[in-house]
Amino acid sequence: MNKQKALLIIKPDGVQRGIIGKIVSRFETVGLKIIGLKFEWATKEKIIAHYPETEAWFAKVGQRTLTNYEKKGLDARSVFKTNDAVSIGKTVKGWLITYLQESPVFLAVVEGYDAIEIVRKLSGNTIPVLAAPGTIRGDFSHDTIDLANEQNRPLRNIIHASDTVEDGEKEVNLWFKPEELFSYETAGEKFMYSMK
Repeated sequence: MNKQKALLIIKPDGVQRGIIGKIVSRFETVGLKIIGLKFEWATKEKIIAHYPETEAWFAKVGQRTLTNYEKKGLDARSVFKTNDAVSIGKTVKGWLITYLQESPVFLAVVEGYDAIEIVRKLSGNTIPVLAAPGTIRGDFSHDTIDLANEQNRPLRNIIHASDTVEDGEKEVNLWFKPEELFSYETAGEKFMYSMK
């Protein structure tokens, strides 16, 4: 079984609230190994490259918004002036670009067996109000899609965590150079995975 890499981005709401250490410690505590860390101002180009520029991505984000509005008996046109999922997705991406440039972001690469599944579980639902207690988003945010849309901004959901092995590799390569990643063995790895 191969180890996986996942990218974590502590977004401006996490950075500005001074909770970086509390967030990072959760990944270390569960046994994931940090192999890269940095703090940087994200460029517009990097953010655009990070979030897909595909019709499928725009449609997925827009449809999620439309579905949420329908469940609550609201009309998305009141905020977006359209019911077209792709157009809504493009608007949300514009908000994400602005959001991720509000302050520096804190980036980490973690590695471990089933790292993707673990970081997703620890991070919680991407919609903070739906995230379970004990998860990062459940404990540190309670933002809602409705409020975010009403204020013409994306959800402030504290953290980005890679959601597939392929995305993890792509995102790590986008944000980190090979020489910024380190290979070493932790005491925890020796204890948890030693066959001796």
